[in-house]
Order: sequence, then structure tokens, then C-alpha cells
Amino acid sequence: MKIILKEDIVNLGFKNDVVEVKNGYGRNYLIPQGKAILATPSALKVHAENLRQQAHKLAKVKADAEEAAKAFEGVSLTIPVKVSPTGTIYGSVGANQIHEALLAAGHNVDRKIVSVHETVKTPGKYVGIVRLHKEVAVEIPFEVIAENADELAAERAARKAEEAAHQAALAAAKAAEEGAEEAAEEVEAPAADEAEAPAAE
Repeated sequence: MKIILKEDIVNLGFKNDVVEVKNGYGRNYLIPQGKAILATPSALKVHAENLRQQAHKLAKVKADAEEAAKAFEGVSLTIPVKVSPTGTIYGSVGANQIHEALLAAGHNVDRKIVSVHETVKTPGKYVGIVRLHKEVAVEIPFEVIAENADELAAERAARKAEEAAHQAALAAAKAAEEGAEEAAEEVEAPAADEAEAPAAE
């Protein structure tokens, strides 16, 4: 079914967009919640006239969004997270964490316009999106780092030390075993020589 959006909806469209949605989604959620209206011929006609009258306002909205985008120039975020010993994040980093980091950095943006287009499960560098307008989006680079890096380093060092000690113990045991075998051979050799010697007449 076709509907006319009355507000911006992430991953669907922006206010005044005419979009196609599944009947259930439109009739059971979007329309009852006042987020959209059914795109009937009469509604589309009124919609077109409204857009015509609002053209100058829409141009100003876009210009305002472009101006707001300048505030994000040079912005990059660092998001510390708990990381497991295997190097993966406990949970994942998404739009919520980016939104919180932006707020902490003094950028008061609506959570609904922040998104990430990939699943972030490991530390590294990524890019988030702040969509200020249907035609104005800002890329926000962010780096996910391990907040428990010292703890992980200590664990890795402990594991390496434990492994080194284990290897040393194995080597010592092997050396001791080889030494014991050599000693046994030295003891057996003279005994065999005595057995082979001819009896004195």
C-alpha cells in the first residue's frame, strides 16, 4: 500500500515522502500512530499542492540542515567498550552508543537521525551517519577501543608466562627422561661386556 509520511522514519523515508509499505505495517502501526496517511488520489492531490506552497520553506529547511552539518566537520569519536579475551565486544556498538558519544561531545542531535550501516562487533575504525535532511547526511568517523586493554594485556602476559613455564617443564621432563635412558644404557653396556667375556681357564 502507498502512504504519505507525516514525519521522518528511519529506514523508511522522510516527512512528505510517498512510500510503499506492507498493508499490516501501514494499517496497524503507521496510520493509527499518526505517522502517515493513506495515499488516496485526493490525499495525493492535496499533498502535491501543499508541497508546492511549502517549496520555499523546504528549501530553507535544507539550507538549515546544510548549515548544521558544518558543526560536524572534523568530528571523530572514540567509544570505549568491554572486550573479551578473544577480541570481540560484549554485545555490539550501534546508533545508541554513537548518539551518546555525540551528546557527550556537545552535539545535541535526535537519536532517530543517527545510524550505523554495519555490525560493529570488534574494536576498530568505523563510520556512523547523522542524517540531518533527506538530502543532507554527515559521516561521523568513530573508533571502538577496548576500555579493559590493560586487563587484557595482563591476561595475555599471564597466559604467555604460563605457556612458557609449561613448555619449560616439558623440556625439563624430556631432558631428564633422555638422561635416565642414557644412564641406563651405560649401566647395561658393561654388564653385557662382562657376560660375553670368556671364562678364565
